[in-house]
Amino acid sequence: MNGFSLSNRLHTILDKRQQIKHLEKGCFLFQESTPASDLYYILKGKVELSKVVPDGRELTIRICSENDLVGETVLFSPNPKYMVNAKMLEDGTVAVISKEALEGKIASDSQLAVEMMTWLSAQNRKNQAKFRDMLLHGKKGALYSTLIRLSNSHGTEVEDGKVINLPFTNQELANFCGTSREVVNRMLAQLRKNNVISIKKGRITILDLDYLKQEIDCENCPIENCTID
Repeated sequence: MNGFSLSNRLHTILDKRQQIKHLEKGCFLFQESTPASDLYYILKGKVELSKVVPDGRELTIRICSENDLVGETVLFSPNPKYMVNAKMLEDGTVAVISKEALEGKIASDSQLAVEMMTWLSAQNRKNQAKFRDMLLHGKKGALYSTLIRLSNSHGTEVEDGKVINLPFTNQELANFCGTSREVVNRMLAQLRKNNVISIKKGRITILDLDYLKQEIDCENCPIENCTID
């Protein structure tokens, strides 16, 4: 589930300038602090955007999938460098878009400029919602909101709740929350004890979504603002 996505018109414009790359799981599209000259349009697969904080911990920011554009923060920046790492979570295919070519097209096409502004605005609203949960509710808010967002992006309704179709280790969940695996272990154990979630073969089923929302004072924002991508 991608929420607001780039229009077919923008897809067509990007396709005219694309260079296709097939990448294996674990490969990097780009790494933090390296010079930035391209953006990447995901045709197939999933890409994790993350950042290494000063104490060495990894903070996962987004999981992007088909029809997402990554590297967009370098647009219209002089001598830009990538601010995050972008790593393939599975084998996939991306289109490489020249930063200069896309900037030139945006500058000469007002309709495309509006499309990009609308898409970037949607990404900004998602980020603001994530930061709100982390700042107001700390580690608990970070984990609970991550579970809600994962269920919105990759969840399927089942008889007893909503199963998240992507398997995650506790360390991977901790990376989303900017905390340690041990802290996440304790919080997940408490949620299981309270019958809020169940975990089987690495897949989490949310049994009581309302509990998670109440605990972080969910504002019931549009679902497209509450996704993991």
